[in-house]
Amino acid sequence: MITESAAPEAATGDVVYRVENLVKLFPIKAGFLGSLFGPEQYVHAVDGVSFDIREGEILGVVGESGCGKTTTGRLLVRLETPTSGHMYFRGTDIATLRGPELREFRRKVQMIFQDPYESLNPRFTVFATVSEPLIVHGVGETYDEREEMVARALESAELKPAEEYMYRYPHELSGGQRQRVAIARALVLRPEFVVADEPVSMLDVSIRAGIMNLMLNLRQQYEIPFMFISHDVSVTRYMSHRIAVMYLGNIVELASAEEVIKNPMHPYTEALLSAVPVPDPKARHGRVEIKGELPSPINVPSGCTFHPRCLYRREICREVKPVLREVVPGHWVQCHFAGEIKTRKPDDIPIEEGTCDVCHEYVTPEMPSRTCNCPRIYHEEHAVQLGACPICKKRF
Repeated sequence: MITESAAPEAATGDVVYRVENLVKLFPIKAGFLGSLFGPEQYVHAVDGVSFDIREGEILGVVGESGCGKTTTGRLLVRLETPTSGHMYFRGTDIATLRGPELREFRRKVQMIFQDPYESLNPRFTVFATVSEPLIVHGVGETYDEREEMVARALESAELKPAEEYMYRYPHELSGGQRQRVAIARALVLRPEFVVADEPVSMLDVSIRAGIMNLMLNLRQQYEIPFMFISHDVSVTRYMSHRIAVMYLGNIVELASAEEVIKNPMHPYTEALLSAVPVPDPKARHGRVEIKGELPSPINVPSGCTFHPRCLYRREICREVKPVLREVVPGHWVQCHFAGEIKTRKPDDIPIEEGTCDVCHEYVTPEMPSRTCNCPRIYHEEHAVQLGACPICKKRF
């Protein structure tokens, strides 16, 4: 079940990061004959995305595996170089930065990786791991000064007292502690922007909430804007001010977290939300089935990239690619018919045909039936007579 968001109200500060028509293509190495006679082929990892992130804001990015979430995050911290497009960080286009300017930019941005087992060097102590960014960027003149900075970063990441963890190795830490070390490493330079790439997906469910609340507290304390990447809609809703839904390298929907959850306008968002499990074995959850697999990012479908799997597709969807447009204030959708088609909300539970559990007469979807969240079917007249649900006895 999707829980209510714990994130603070939407940020209204200045734009920290503005992305315009960002594209990243990865060339495919062909064989000898293919390279001579065949056309060049590319993986369309990111295919013209645009958005902005404001001071103190958390922008959540969700979508299927292979949709371009991680590549977008890596581009924003310049671990990848964009094929085309612009990335304005505090007014400076960093897409083409080189040399000392790029080095200075990288001091201001950091990334928290998905797997703390792989992102930490097993031969480095915690102190060596967290102090490495300080050494690379020449921060701190003495060993004692860097040790103090590392201790503050560890305690900010809730590894207290820092002295107990400073000289341990990764194999001596739990999964949650490793991820806190990764967070401390990202924060030790006091960055101005952080990309968190699925930072809780490798952790036990029991410690996910602690890591998420830690990140929310750090955002509130230091007012650092985050890009939070996840495939889990519930986690993204909990963490984010706004949510961007990605599909095959495109942002297909972008709005406030609650608006995306409660009023999805793109068919793909509708399908994502319907796939969120409901923790009630008796509840019937309206599942939106989308047919087929994610198309190849090498041979991207013509027109709307989602049209081969869309339940609402029309002829124009096969031929013309829709633009990301503002359907209602603050709600952007890449769909020709956004606002016209009626998508199903996650709380909509369809009434199916069946037999009334009270009178055992036939019930069809057209008949007035079931006036509470009880998963069993009954005629509404029975509830009216009792003033309560005849199955679960809940009073109205």
